[in-house]
Amino acid sequence: QKPCNLRETGHGSVCVCNASYCDYLGQPELTDNSQIVVISSSKDGLRFKQTVGDLSLGKPILIEDQQSTDENFKAEAIVVDQNRAWVQLANITPRLFIKSSVRTVKVSVKREQRFQNVSIFGGAFTGTVSHLLQQLPQELQDHIYRSYFHEDGIAYNSVRMSIGGCDFDLEPWAYNELPRNDLKLTNFTALDPRDLQKIRQLRRLKSVAQINELKIMAAAWSAPTWMKTNERWTGFGTLKTEYYQTWANYHLKFLELMQAENMPIWAISTGNEPLNGVIGFVFVHFMSMGWTPWQQAMWLSDNLGPSLRNSAHSQVLIFGNDDQRYTYPSWFRKMRSSRSDSLGYLDGLAVHWYWDELIGPQTIDQAHAEMPDKMLLNTESCIGDKPWQTHGPELGSWQRGESYMRAYTQDFRHNFNGWLDWNLVLDEQGGPNYVHNFVDAPVIVNASSRSEIYKQPLYYAIGHFSKFLPRESVRIETLIEGQNNPYTQLSVVGFQRPDGNVVLIIYNGQNLPVDVALDDSQRGAIGLRLPPRSWHTVLYK
Repeated sequence: QKPCNLRETGHGSVCVCNASYCDYLGQPELTDNSQIVVISSSKDGLRFKQTVGDLSLGKPILIEDQQSTDENFKAEAIVVDQNRAWVQLANITPRLFIKSSVRTVKVSVKREQRFQNVSIFGGAFTGTVSHLLQQLPQELQDHIYRSYFHEDGIAYNSVRMSIGGCDFDLEPWAYNELPRNDLKLTNFTALDPRDLQKIRQLRRLKSVAQINELKIMAAAWSAPTWMKTNERWTGFGTLKTEYYQTWANYHLKFLELMQAENMPIWAISTGNEPLNGVIGFVFVHFMSMGWTPWQQAMWLSDNLGPSLRNSAHSQVLIFGNDDQRYTYPSWFRKMRSSRSDSLGYLDGLAVHWYWDELIGPQTIDQAHAEMPDKMLLNTESCIGDKPWQTHGPELGSWQRGESYMRAYTQDFRHNFNGWLDWNLVLDEQGGPNYVHNFVDAPVIVNASSRSEIYKQPLYYAIGHFSKFLPRESVRIETLIEGQNNPYTQLSVVGFQRPDGNVVLIIYNGQNLPVDVALDDSQRGAIGLRLPPRSWHTVLYK
């Protein structure tokens, strides 16, 4: 293990990487049936700390935190003795002493109750990401590739990229912008230099990460302006009906050219955030193209679906919606009402996370119940997009990492098969891009010095899932006894890996330690003591 080079920031702490050093953790291995491994990260500074225990001793596994100070909560001492926690608060006159029980939470783990498989983890390889990577020395680029995609990093296996431009590019663009009204797409004969640069970077990524297969999901943000009713990159506008087949052919052209570069596309979606061009245009100023579900069903059923299935790329999957949770399941019901066979062309459902804290997962449950054979992916997520949030990075923010931890846990408890985050890297502002819609990312590049990158709590939150869940891991039942509060500060989700080992991801959002009493249906009782504001991946046979 190469430990985190921890640096305090105004919002928390980050792990600093430079050309010669970056933190990594090899995949933990269980050497015998009695061994348990706990990987821990905490607000106080733990980052993928590994604790190894022996279950045959019958003693609880104690996770020791890294002691540090927080500007909002300064604890001179946290002493845990005989199940009582004493927290001495500094800088308060007179001194206050708070006495609180260490809460014990009982969690049952039932391996026999199995749910969906989990296979996809990744992030977006946008034009912005490609631009920033190209500015860095090769050694630092390689640390980014290794940190994300190598098994010593967080073992991503997928990327999402745009067909043409997206909101994280230096300018809006599409293939075949000229000539206009070109039904045969005569100018779409080669990949754009921006995509060729991405391909060179992806080849290097695969080499550095030592992976043979990289799943690429592609989505278009907008057609060239001449195909659209408003003839603009953004605003209220949809695809002109006379170009429905041309737009299907546009997708096939991209698949063909990527395949020719030995970078095959695994899946496409029916288009990024279709409501942006219908109702979202008031506040969305980047390139987008509107669809109603009825229109999209016609295009999918009459054009894209049959064209793709009858082409040399028939193995490419199609994901529907690619928009927010609040559109589920009504979007698909309306599609079915427009073209009864349209949903038959969909292999999966794509969801964006941006309003998940306001819209519960019940909408997803309904869609899954109506279409249980469809793969379910979260295909975009970031923080900093809301009016009430800091636009751009809050470097080192533990709270933002906790938002991801809660969201990933919730989605996987509601039948998701994977998660694709947004930009792999951004600069200190949260860009660059042509509309200045700055957001946060798990890894931030120092674009001024070009000599450092910063791994944020967001990165480790994702990694507590992606690193330890190889493809075809299956979720198993985990239940917290007597807990019905959806806003609880403790959550658990469990999986069984293809090697038979059990993986539990446990989040303690409380400001106090917590005892977790596991009851595994095959192993029996396992005890853990977890520090405040921390998350953990627990691995045992």
